[in-house]
Amino acid sequence: MTTLIIGGSGFLGTELIRQAKTAGHTTAATYATQRGDTAETAWYPLDLRDAQSLDAVMTEVRPNLILNASSGGADWPVTGQGPIRLAMAAAKHRSRMVHVSSDAVFSGARVHYDESCLPDPITPYGAAKAAAETGVLAVYPKAAIVRTSLIIGYGRSAHEKLIHDLAAGTRDGALFTDDIRCPVHVADLAAALLELAMHETAGIHHIAGLDAVSRHELGILIANRDGLDASRLPTALRANSAHRGALDVRLDSRATQRALRTTVRGVRQFALRLPEEAGRAALAAPAPLTGE
Repeated sequence: MTTLIIGGSGFLGTELIRQAKTAGHTTAATYATQRGDTAETAWYPLDLRDAQSLDAVMTEVRPNLILNASSGGADWPVTGQGPIRLAMAAAKHRSRMVHVSSDAVFSGARVHYDESCLPDPITPYGAAKAAAETGVLAVYPKAAIVRTSLIIGYGRSAHEKLIHDLAAGTRDGALFTDDIRCPVHVADLAAALLELAMHETAGIHHIAGLDAVSRHELGILIANRDGLDASRLPTALRANSAHRGALDVRLDSRATQRALRTTVRGVRQFALRLPEEAGRAALAAPAPLTGE
């Protein structure tokens, strides 16, 4: 099977490449600014705003499976419209497509969200993600959309790096005690995405961790795991800050989990200690902290 990972130089994309290769897939990957260094993977520069460039990559790679792990932040042409172009190309080439979305599509008004809940975003990023979901399924109903939460793992995620910097006093900021999410380990998420891709199921799916924790509680868990002084982590209330966004969003992933063999752990389980695979990850060149 030939698998194309969009955003392959990012944190999740790097893990998807590793696991796809281990599973025997022929892998190709795209990047926006900096290619990854994964061996035996064909790399292609790609701007999701450019339909011609996308079609050229698709024609050359001819993927059986497309995993979209790209991240363009609140950039509407990239995050909101780019995945729709990708879905149109996937439909044209009859490729299976799994698009990674976010819990940012929800406002937090109802706290608990399963796959039947309709998006009600309150940030530009959330609005772009919600638009992409609608557009992808409109042009390619066979696609699968996977909403996830904070992605953690190997000590290399953006969230873990922030916690280390705050504990060291090398970055200004604080960890909100009223901002609650369901963190997921990058290895669990990548495995679940690849398994889901093999199911040929379409529509909306949730893949997030079992444990709902505040960003401050997440910081304490990571600090304890990594031998940092958790008392040095500054706290604040998001409700009192200038940072807009939902406060409490808990993805209910039970329906998707029942269909998967992959166990998606809660953060209180996988943050007990720095996992043994971190030793392997530390030997690799550092990857960008966001999808490219």
